[in-house]
Amino acid sequence: MNRKILYIDMDGVLVDYESGLKSQNENILRNYADKDDEIPNLFLNMPPMKDALESFTKLSNIYDVCILSTALWENISAWSDKLLWVKKHLGENARKRLILTHRKDLNIGDYLIDDRLRNGADKFRGELILFGSDKFPVWEAVCRYLI
Repeated sequence: MNRKILYIDMDGVLVDYESGLKSQNENILRNYADKDDEIPNLFLNMPPMKDALESFTKLSNIYDVCILSTALWENISAWSDKLLWVKKHLGENARKRLILTHRKDLNIGDYLIDDRLRNGADKFRGELILFGSDKFPVWEAVCRYLI
């Protein structure tokens, strides 16, 4: 039996991007004003979103789950930081399940959970689940819908 394919974005969905930014010192934030996603090693130590890790595990038991994320071209550490974050927080459950792309619409699947409509998310050919929206404000709502 083929399982449905579910893609999950990292920043703002699995990873608490805003909290991670707030943990940066003021000098770094000032130096990277209007380009905060270029801060070296920014992604490495960000905390997970509330209930994200447990939800990933639950959904992995039902769906063929992959992480579909964008790493800024100018921030070379973002590419390795995202891989290290996945290894640290999701472990074997996410082994070889990280896809870094600037064109999410080129991936074929049934669902994409994303918090923004950028990088092709708005053109994804499956169903887009807009995380943080009125319908899907938190992981509990997403899991209730998908399980």
